[in-house]
Amino acid sequence: MILKNQIITNIKIESVNDLYKLKPFLEDGTLKINKSQIARELKVDRRTVDKYIKGYTKPETRNCNDCITPFYDIIAELLSDKNQQIFYYRKVLWQYLVDNHDFTGVYCNFCHYLKKYPEFDSYFRKSRPTNNKVTIRYETPMGKQAQLDWKESIPFILSSGETIDVNIFVLLLSYSRFRVYRVSLSKTQDILFSFLNDAFETFGGVPAEIVTDNMKTVMDEARTEYCAGKINNKFKQFADDYGFRVHPCIAGRPQTKAKVEAPMKILDEIRAYNGKLNYRELIELVTRINNRVNTQINQGTGRIPLMYFNKEKAFLHSLPTDTIRKPYQITTNIVKINHSSMFTYKGCQYSVPPEYIGKIVYLQVYDGYIHVYCNTKFITIHQLSLKKLNYISEHYAEIARKSHVFKDEHIIDRAKENLKIIGKVYDYE
Repeated sequence: MILKNQIITNIKIESVNDLYKLKPFLEDGTLKINKSQIARELKVDRRTVDKYIKGYTKPETRNCNDCITPFYDIIAELLSDKNQQIFYYRKVLWQYLVDNHDFTGVYCNFCHYLKKYPEFDSYFRKSRPTNNKVTIRYETPMGKQAQLDWKESIPFILSSGETIDVNIFVLLLSYSRFRVYRVSLSKTQDILFSFLNDAFETFGGVPAEIVTDNMKTVMDEARTEYCAGKINNKFKQFADDYGFRVHPCIAGRPQTKAKVEAPMKILDEIRAYNGKLNYRELIELVTRINNRVNTQINQGTGRIPLMYFNKEKAFLHSLPTDTIRKPYQITTNIVKINHSSMFTYKGCQYSVPPEYIGKIVYLQVYDGYIHVYCNTKFITIHQLSLKKLNYISEHYAEIARKSHVFKDEHIIDRAKENLKIIGKVYDYE
């Protein structure tokens, strides 16, 4: 067997990689080597010189463990077409493994090794629209501005199998990037007022202005390049009560509020929990995401939002008095359904389906209606009324059917007759 040896043809030393040439002279003592002088000339440590003379060579690649292999089966199941969970980004998958499967690998290594598995890498290689528009970056002083947005109509599958459309409210302080998330099943103006009030209370103050798009709960007429738009009267009154200016974006230019638009993709993380959570657990998940993004380094600023929020909040305007804020707050009332399948609110009774007799339900009153929930399941809705008894005809027919006071074939007609009589007795004229 013939082995090739590296033959030294000169002893010119230009870097540490040439120091191996001195090894033969060191071994037979024919040349006295001044390692300290060599170290000074090459601007390295003397110990480095000694190591390279003895034949050390720097490896071309780092010896890193594949962090994917131990979690291969878990990842394969999560990314399977049969799984209803959705992972829009590698970061979402990494975070899910960290939170639920004790994954400890760092994100950059995770992405590096994930690309070596074509079956996983192809999952994330989906074409996404690119935006080539030029935008200019600008920053605002502390306390001056907050940006408002909704992550709208996110389909989410509850652990019960029911699919709901979730809306997530976001208010972000422009200077610190500190933000508040709130979850809702609808986006009415009363909910918007309540969420803004909650956010201001979380901030401990009110910014000088709020940048928003042309959502209908804020603008009656959209702002365009040629029109200043028209702010909704109720929202204008809300802004005056809290002491901030409304700054609507020009329609079709979401980059005006890019500080809140760009980070919204983090909320796609909730789709990774499809089929795993009930509604209350979903709200808790969004709260955890909210706390995490406020305590991690923001990519745009390189700062931790929470640390800079503690500086910014001193520049916010004071909150209005409790008497001003209270009408904008949505409170939850807890009531028990009586044996007549009704609950009482402000001296008036309202019906629910009879299967809820004896159960505790939750009432939220906004937009002139009472919204009734059992746990987080929506039961029914009633318009606020001065009538002492308020029946929905379907509820009354179900109550009558369960009480067996009428024959089945006569229930609908008798229910209508009785409701007319009840209306004459209890209605206010």
